[in-house]
Amino acid sequence: MTSETHENVRRPRRMAREPRAQASAPEAPAKAEPKTSSKISTVIGLLKREQGATLDEMVQTTGWLPHTTRAALTGLKKKGYTIEKAKREDVTCYRIAAEA
Repeated sequence: MTSETHENVRRPRRMAREPRAQASAPEAPAKAEPKTSSKISTVIGLLKREQGATLDEMVQTTGWLPHTTRAALTGLKKKGYTIEKAKREDVTCYRIAAEA
């Protein structure tokens, strides 16, 4: 290519960590509720019951493996849910106590 066909126009340089200018993005709500048909909403429904839910009940309802179900409980804690543990006939039972 020759310099006659292209002008020597350079874009202004920006630093690697400099944020890009974006159009006004809509702000996300503080805490989004899960979809009503999702598995996590099913787990939340089980945990909101007065007696709560055991790990086996959540595994059978969702089809998840036990370690996936425990990870979902951890994710709910990170989202602000307070999850209580109690014993029900020598089986650990989980229940949502309060929402943050």
